[in-house]
Amino acid sequence: MKRIFLSFAPEDVAKVEGLLPLLESPDFELDFYEVPLEVDFKSQAAESLKRAIGEKIVQCSVTVCLIGEDSHKSPWVDCQLQKSRNKGNRIIAMALRKVESAVLPEVVKEENLRFYPWNPKKFRELIKKEEV
Repeated sequence: MKRIFLSFAPEDVAKVEGLLPLLESPDFELDFYEVPLEVDFKSQAAESLKRAIGEKIVQCSVTVCLIGEDSHKSPWVDCQLQKSRNKGNRIIAMALRKVESAVLPEVVKEENLRFYPWNPKKFRELIKKEEV
């Protein structure tokens, strides 16, 4: 079964958790790491979180970046996407619900990835494809 890593900014966790029932499918397993808002990315405490995130990403073949208005400012999103790219995961960029436009994270721009509007059906279609 395909494993999918969901990348998103810590401040968007409530939005993402609210969308999980719409994204679930018997064809794949969703995984993510909920980073506490109070953890500073540059702190010593963050190092163990970064390792745990990396371990989850290694087990996945696709990373979906759920993009909110401030995702591009999140060092956590950048870290997750860098680790995903380094591992060779296919990366899909999709807006969170009610996000019409957003500044894209650096990896999404560097890889010239298409930014998809929020659409649970399209989410499942993209994951089922072998390549985008």
